[in-house]
Amino acid sequence: MIEYDVLLRLAHVIGAAVLFGTGSGIAFFMVMAHRTNNARIIAHTAGIVVIADFIFTATAVVLQPVTGVLLASSIGWSLTEPWLLASIGLYVFTGLFWLPVVWMQIRMRNLARAAAEAGAPPPRAYRRLYRLWFAFGFPAFGAVIGIYWLMIARPSW
Repeated sequence: MIEYDVLLRLAHVIGAAVLFGTGSGIAFFMVMAHRTNNARIIAHTAGIVVIADFIFTATAVVLQPVTGVLLASSIGWSLTEPWLLASIGLYVFTGLFWLPVVWMQIRMRNLARAAAEAGAPPPRAYRRLYRLWFAFGFPAFGAVIGIYWLMIARPSW
């Protein structure tokens, strides 16, 4: 029989993989669509990205803290361990970048759809949002890598 904490670890690792994988995949596809400068392709891709963010990312965002707290409790780790506090801080930091990114993706999708319907290239407002969206990815990506490191290394500070 599989132990409870092993199942929690598995769920937590899968959740982390979903967050990282979906985020990386979304970024890749949005960048590739943007490079076409084709409003129809951008609108279609952004539409899929928004759906993926709500189905995969949002679900994992909710489940990660739940599995994390249950796992820490099951193993006997205090939530005040410095490495856990640092990872929680980075998780919140990542979320502060992700929430506006979701809004940006919806807005970019809508701007690209309107441009596609008009037979025009993406408007200037889309390009501004895209640059901001792109910039927001770097600190969030770095924070996620930091969380992975903390979860693996569990440094004793």
